[in-house]
Amino acid sequence: MTAQANTRNAIPTVKLLIGGELVESTTREWRDVVNPATQEVLARVPFATVEEMNAAVASAKEAFKTWRKTPIGTRARIFLKYQQLIRENMKELAAILTAEQGKTLADAEGDVFRGLEVVEHAAGIGNLQLGELANNVAGGVDTYTLLQPLGVCAGITPFNFPAMIPLWMFPMAIATGNTFVLKPSEQDPMVTMRLAELALEAGIPAGVLNVVHGGAEAVNLICDHPDIKAVSFVGSTRVGTHVYNRASQAGKRVQCMMGAKNHAIILPDANKEQTLNNLAGAAFGAAGQRCMALSVAILVGEAQSWLPELAEKARSLKVNAGVEPGTDVGPLVSCSAFERVSGLIERGVGEGAELVLDGRNPEVPGYAKGNFVGPTIFSGVTPEMTIYKEEIFGPVLCVMAADSLDEAIELINANPNGNGTAIFTRSGAAARHFQEEIDVGQVGINVPIPVPVPMFSFTGSRGSKLGDLGPYGKQVVQFYTQTKTVTERWFDENEVGGPVNTTINLK
Repeated sequence: MTAQANTRNAIPTVKLLIGGELVESTTREWRDVVNPATQEVLARVPFATVEEMNAAVASAKEAFKTWRKTPIGTRARIFLKYQQLIRENMKELAAILTAEQGKTLADAEGDVFRGLEVVEHAAGIGNLQLGELANNVAGGVDTYTLLQPLGVCAGITPFNFPAMIPLWMFPMAIATGNTFVLKPSEQDPMVTMRLAELALEAGIPAGVLNVVHGGAEAVNLICDHPDIKAVSFVGSTRVGTHVYNRASQAGKRVQCMMGAKNHAIILPDANKEQTLNNLAGAAFGAAGQRCMALSVAILVGEAQSWLPELAEKARSLKVNAGVEPGTDVGPLVSCSAFERVSGLIERGVGEGAELVLDGRNPEVPGYAKGNFVGPTIFSGVTPEMTIYKEEIFGPVLCVMAADSLDEAIELINANPNGNGTAIFTRSGAAARHFQEEIDVGQVGINVPIPVPVPMFSFTGSRGSKLGDLGPYGKQVVQFYTQTKTVTERWFDENEVGGPVNTTINLK
């Protein structure tokens, strides 16, 4: 976990970003950034000192004094430049991401691209940060609103989308006039740092964006620091609940996107081939390491006979390092993640689920040390089983059976999480009934991972989310701004003897 700062000098170190400068940390606590396919140490990331983290916040606080007054068009043009730089460096960003996180190069490009869409959205801030006006609400009185930035905001991001999720956060916060302190995952911070470098190149001024690294101490400092006004978090339910409670008690605005158990209902009238392809991609893509992964499939009625074909589809997926051509499923991010997923598969067998497809110990030539688990399918899963109750965060699909659509809906609504869900059907009536009755924040109809585009907002619900407002879209503009309502009245200067209607002799 830790190493002295003066050892293994040949291994590069990840820098901090404070006040517009890449800074070498003076900490004595470091963590290795490891390629999950090979166990090669790629870099060493510092756990920033309290003094360094406080310096980052102080830099952001100072920069806010001028950044908040920067014209909205100037801010927008910086993000127009930033999206151009991300596009030009897409291959490099994807390669860094794959090396440190493990997902395939195609998935890595998708990770960057989905973040890029939010950067493009931020470039349209002039159309998003608009107030309202009511003219003449009383005699000569107008009322209007201003959406003003909060100050220093902070983001805490997870390992599974080290490009997309930071780009969900700091572009919209900065575009709306705030400054930002970002704490990326210590497991894969390198692509996040490259994105920060490109942000500086795009013209974000010194101190407006700062990056620190660390673990629980860094999280708690962000929650407690009196100069941080808002905190955005994506990660586990355990940590997210801690962040929400601690930061909100400190008087901050908080949004936490947390754990999930996403279900899909498959009706027998669905397009079989399209549905099976969608299930395989959504369950096993990114090695199942995404909060919107499809981890439970409920086969309704005659669709239960599709299980062998689903297993065959999953069996055909190629497990390999993310850099290898044709790879469908890369390694898990760490040895501890590998042990956890493997242990949960073992527990599923022990609790009586039928292991239809066992993805443990796949042969991956040339990568004997990789954290690989192949596509795994359980059937006969019940709500009491650990593999159903816990978010596995690996390429494991739980298959359940239902006799009717309403029975399947009841099963989903009984689950405490509400991130995403989907239905596969040709019936418009069934789809409409599903979308009305399901108690989940994001719904897909013949779409397995219903993450909305940035014009909308990410709207997970129930146990998957704490806080009223989601990341990106219209909701995040509200999150990162304070609404100030102004009621004004101007008197006719002629009534008070003023010069409005007075003839002025200019000679």
